Order: sequence, then C-alpha cells, then structure tokens
Amino acid sequence: MASFDLVLRGGTCVLPWGQEATDVGVRAGRIAALGDLRTAAAAETIDCTGLHVLPGLIDAHVHLRDPGDPKVETLADGTKGAILGGLAAVFDMPNTAPAITDRERLDWKRDYLAGNAWCDVGIYVGASMKNIPELASLELQPNVCAVKVFAGSSTGDLLVADDASLEAVMRSGRRRIAYHSEDEYRLQERKPLFHSGMPHRNHMVWRDVECAVLGTKRLMALARKTGRPAHILHVSTAEELELLRACRDVATVEVLLNHLTQTDEAYDRLGGYAVMNPPIRDARHMAAAWAAVADGTVDVVGSDHAPHSRAAKERPWPDGAAGLTGVQTIVPLMLDHVSAGRLSLSRLVDLMCAGPARVYGVTGKGRLAAGYDADFTLVDMGKSRTIEESWIVSPCGWTPFAGTRCQGWPVGTIIRGAVAMRDDEVIGTPRGAAVRFAEARGS
Repeated sequence: MASFDLVLRGGTCVLPWGQEATDVGVRAGRIAALGDLRTAAAAETIDCTGLHVLPGLIDAHVHLRDPGDPKVETLADGTKGAILGGLAAVFDMPNTAPAITDRERLDWKRDYLAGNAWCDVGIYVGASMKNIPELASLELQPNVCAVKVFAGSSTGDLLVADDASLEAVMRSGRRRIAYHSEDEYRLQERKPLFHSGMPHRNHMVWRDVECAVLGTKRLMALARKTGRPAHILHVSTAEELELLRACRDVATVEVLLNHLTQTDEAYDRLGGYAVMNPPIRDARHMAAAWAAVADGTVDVVGSDHAPHSRAAKERPWPDGAAGLTGVQTIVPLMLDHVSAGRLSLSRLVDLMCAGPARVYGVTGKGRLAAGYDADFTLVDMGKSRTIEESWIVSPCGWTPFAGTRCQGWPVGTIIRGAVAMRDDEVIGTPRGAAVRFAEARGS
C-alpha cells in the first residue's frame, strides 16, 4: 500500500494539462503522486471536496519593508498576510532601508528569512550607480530572483536613469533584469507644473503615458543592443503593451492587479490611497491590459504590495507616499475576476505560478506535477466574502479594496507539504524558506 505524509482528496486540481478531479499525494515536502489515492495510507488527509487545488500561487512583486519601519510592516507581517491571502511564495524588492545592494546585505536577508517568513521568499538585488561591476556576481548568489533596476522613480541611491549606465548594467551579467520603466528626465521636467494640494488625479497627468512609453522604448532599444533579456514590471499603458508585443525576443511583461481592477475614478474616491507608481489610469488602459492577458502578452500578474503609514498616505498630493498594499488581497480579487469571466482559473495559475517560475527560472515550483514542491493554494469558488480592513495583518492596517466583495476565496495555503493557513487560521510557526532559482547557485 502506498504511504504519504499528506493526501489532498477529492479536489479539482488545476494541472498544466487541464483541470481534473484527482487526489494528490505528498512525501518529504514534494508531490509524489497524482491519481486515485483512496486506498493509500496518509499521516494527514485534507478533504478538498468542492474546492479547487491550485499550485501554490506566487506574488513576484512585493515590498515587505524589512529592514525599514516595523510600524509599517515587517517581513513576518507581510508573509503572514501572504499565506492568509493564499500565496505560497513572494519575491521581495530591494528598496529597503538599507537597500539590498551588496553581498553582505544579501547574506543577512537570506539568514533573516529563517524563523521570520511564513511563506517562501525570493530576493531581488538592487542595481545602483555604485554596484554595477558587482551585479554579474550578485545575480548568481543563491536565492536571488533577479536584479531590479529603477530606471525612474526610486528612493535613496537605487536610480539608474541614463542610457550609458543602463547599458553598463545590462552588460554586467546574463540573467533577465526586472525594470521599473518610467523616464526620469520627463518626470523631472514636468514636476514644476504641479504644486502641493492639487487633486490626486494629477498623479496620472504628471506621470503620463509618454513618461512610461519613453522609458520602455529606451529599455527595449538597449536590451536589443546588448542581447540582455528584460522583464518590464507593472506595465500600465496600452501603448507599452502594443510595443512589447513586438519585443518578445527580449522582453517579458508584468501587469498589476491594480491596473486590471481600478481606473482613475479611484482618485476621487480614495485620494492618496489610490496613488502608486506607475499610476492608475483611465478605462482605455485597463481594457488594453485585459486584452493583453487574453492574448498572452502578459506573463505575470503581481500586486506591487508597498505599504505606508496612514499619515504618509494622507498628506496632500504630491507630498504623500506612493504605493498600495496588496499581498493579502491579490488572490481573492483575481478569483473574483475569474468568477466574472475575465479569465480562466488555468490562466490565473499561468499568471501567478507558472509565469513567475518561467520568467525568473524558479526550480521546484510553478506547477502541480510529480517531483515539484508540495505548494498548494486551496480555493472555494463558491465562497463570497467582503474584504475588510480588520482582516489585514500588516501594521499599516489599510487596503484600497476595503468593502470589495469577492466571489471566490482562498481557504488553504500549503507550503512544501505543511499546512500554513486553513480557513483563515494561521497554523504552526513561520516555516518559510528562500526560493531556489536555476541560475542562482553562488559564484
């Protein structure tokens, strides 16, 4: 008789080749069997009748603010929010305080994950004007998902804006680089046109379509010149998406949940709680984002989770902080989009599991298949629930989606065979580990 550590029984599994009602057997933290396991012995069994079993979903774009201000968020808080929201892994951005830009800080962060992270974590290394020669080595360090380049709109010294420096970054290493693409020169040129206290919707006027398109055009030209693959984060305009369809030889594409869910009406309703970079735009760009999801242009959907204190968000525009929370709410909101018919559950898995694994070169995650990590997101598509701020565990305590009712909800998160969340209850202690990447094995 076959024996497993854990068996998921009776669920509808979202497999790479389609949806099937099948059992899943787990042994030593990995998927050991798919099929009829009714006669198998198991140390633990979860009845998944009426549920969909997804491979553990990944949010490849979060800012957990650690090290930073624990009153806003810590890594423990952010990853606890992740598992409550149905995520099995997150990839954390480098613009912390201090930023993750060298070997010492990278080693510290990797060690810090143990005992603090509730889900698995991939680590971005930040490019700066000071560390360009070291990037080729840093990107190969264990658990590094990518080098992150802020080509516009950064904090501290994490800004690489001019073409010569961007080209130098591209020539330092070989892995795919992740970019924040806005044209810093246009941003600074237009800044004097605006003043404190103007309506928040001026955010999308200042950081206009041309600002985004100019940045992406420059990056695509340099990527082609150097042969260095690029991943353009949070693409927010119809024009960029059209451009990137013709750049599949060098580029992959991320779109944010926010740009699939919110339009410029949010500025009047939410004020500073609608301000993010690149900005929320009008309905034309949302329609283009959904068309790009439908035709396969989009590889990844992320949250760009970026918490700030309420005080920082409530200052007059443009003095307030830019960035919105999202790590705990992205899965319910994407499930609601599935329920509304905007994409299939299989496409959701592609965008939030297989896509991140493919773009970043994750090993052992990304699909329900034998030999892969036993990461699962259990969802109840029949469950309807309203997002409430009392549910948010980040110390900042707010979400721009408060009051939104979602059809479909994550009811379980399992990480490498261990149940981390079940029916809104966090289980056990933090067991998150650093995510492994095929090309990041040290040098």
